[in-house]
Parts: sequence; C-alpha cells; structure tokens
Amino acid sequence: MKKPLFALLVLAAGSGMLWSQSLPPPVAIPVVELPKAPEPIEPILRLQIFLDTHLFGPGKVDGRPGEFTTKALRRYQQSHGLAETEVENHTLDVSSVTQLYTTYTIREEDLRFVGDLPSSPAAQSRKKYLPYDSLLEFLTERFHCSPDLLEFINQPLKMSRLKPGDVVKVPNVEPFLIEQLEPIPSLPEVPEFLNRVIRIDTREKLLGVYEGDKLLASVPITTGSGYLATPPGTWKIVGITQLPTFRWDKGVLEYGVRTSNYYELPIGPNNPVGVMWIGLNRAGIGVHGTNQPQTIGRSASHGCMRTANWDVVRLVKLITKGMTVIIEGPAPIPRPAYEKPSLPPAPLPPAEPPKRRFKWFWQK
Repeated sequence: MKKPLFALLVLAAGSGMLWSQSLPPPVAIPVVELPKAPEPIEPILRLQIFLDTHLFGPGKVDGRPGEFTTKALRRYQQSHGLAETEVENHTLDVSSVTQLYTTYTIREEDLRFVGDLPSSPAAQSRKKYLPYDSLLEFLTERFHCSPDLLEFINQPLKMSRLKPGDVVKVPNVEPFLIEQLEPIPSLPEVPEFLNRVIRIDTREKLLGVYEGDKLLASVPITTGSGYLATPPGTWKIVGITQLPTFRWDKGVLEYGVRTSNYYELPIGPNNPVGVMWIGLNRAGIGVHGTNQPQTIGRSASHGCMRTANWDVVRLVKLITKGMTVIIEGPAPIPRPAYEKPSLPPAPLPPAEPPKRRFKWFWQK
C-alpha cells in the first residue's frame, strides 16, 4: 500500500521524529495534500487509538482528522495539566500504541449476534433479540471504527461476504465484547463513586466524568435540540440497566407524552438505547448506548444523551446509581400552545321562494 502523505502533521525541527514528548516545541511545515478518504493517516490513527484506550473518546476510529479527535485530545491534555494544542502539533507520548492493527478471525459463535433486523418498530417488537444486521456492523462496533476504514485496510476482501474463518485486519483497540453482556435490571451501587459527578455540555456534545476537579473520562454524545432539547439542570442517576428493553412510544419521542399506542422492543445491540440505560430522575431522560454509533454528535436525539455502545460499557465502570449529573446547555424551546382551529360559521340555507297562491278568476 502506498504510504500516505501526512498533511496536518508536524516534524520537530531537525529531528525527523514525530510525537515525542522530549522534543522542543514543534515547528509547522508546509501543509501537503491529505490522502483521499478513507485512507487512514497513521499518526492520527495512532493518536485516536491512544485516546480511545484512555477513554477520552475520539468518536469512531478512522485515522482522519475531525472534531471529536480534536476535542478528545484537548480534554486529555486538560486532565493531565498539559497545554492544549491542535492535533497537528501535539507532543503526547503515544509510544504505548506499539501496533496500529491486529487481526480478528470470525468465529461461528459470532453469528449468534447477527441476523435479520426489521426496520419498523412493530416488526422489531415481535422479535426476541435485535441483532447486528451484518458481520461488518458486528466488527465496526467490536473495534470502535468506521466501516470505510475496515473496507479500505482489508482490500481486496469483500466485507459484504464475510464468513466464519475469515481473518480481518482491525484497529488495535480494546474490543467491545457483546458476548459478555447479559441482562441486569439494576447494576449495584458503588459507594466509593458517589462523590463523582457527570458533567454534560450539550453545546460541545461531550460528557465528562469528574472526581473533584480531575477529569477521569470524556466521550462524545448526541443530545436533543429544539422542542426536544436535553433538559439542563442538576439531576441524579436513579438506576443503570444492562441490556435494556425499550418502550417505543411515538407520543413520548415527539411530545413527551405517554400514550397507549406503543411497542416493547427487545434487547440487543440494535435496540434504540443500545446495551446500557443510565436513567435520571427526570422521566424519560437518560444516558444510553445507541444503534447508530456512526452518527454520534452529528444528529439529534429525542432529549436523551446517547453514546457509542463501546464507550457506554466502559463508562458504567466509573459511575454509580446516586451520582450527580449536571447538564449545561440551552433549554427546550417551548412548544406553541395547541389551539383548536376555528371554523367559519356554516352558511345559511338558501331562502325558499314564496309559494304562489292559486287564485280563482273572480278573486282580485
């Protein structure tokens, strides 16, 4: 494979080495053309893997510059008392990422988590499990990455034709192990975590876990907006459910009103709230996983805060029921009051013509 040109990268003056903490402040060199997407840029991929490993989530791992890689870097720098920089001139020591890639052999048992996935809530409610719709989706979630990256680095292997026994090249991240999850209605409280605080900035689309002033972890999220904006305020976690079901109610999703017309959707990675539900003491609002990790931060929710399944399963290891959650951001826009449309008055019936009286000839 042709080695990519590293646009947006910086060489330390005269050293010829990248990303070293011991080097003097980097000196920018003229920017050259980036390789065309989705070809990964290796130093960016290495940085993303480093940040993901430390739960400063860059979003999906794809080896490309982007908003959440930049935000994850700055939050990691902030948490370690380092000067905040742009991606192209950071000086983190990422040498712990010794390999960018590893391999994964698809197993027969992986097929238990892949199957038919109907699109309508009515059809989904008739299933016992909401699986991945393909082995490609299984792999992208397991290795926190974009499908474009997997397809590019595995050429000429056809990712739409994967089968057990195939060996696939994948990013070297901590894999998300769906097979280790089982339904737990309420995870036990962890008293030593009760003084921790979750802070959510809906404008930045970031969730941070703090212990005092120390930022322990940060992940990108999708939040609500407009009428369905995520409600700002100070809340509490009232429960954490692993492998939740989901009550799909259009009235709740669009208007915040429970109705009798709903569907109970089963567990699975393609459940709308993913594999974890962290409920708050605000009815219907929580932090949860998602069945659309590729859209995190680039779409809008119905008021909740969703993050990738691979992030939320690690996040719950740092938090507990009873913790405080502080949400900052704009309040929902008030819905206009519903007014029954006034109808114009019904038109009066046409007047009947007067009846003509018959007159005899002698009558005048």
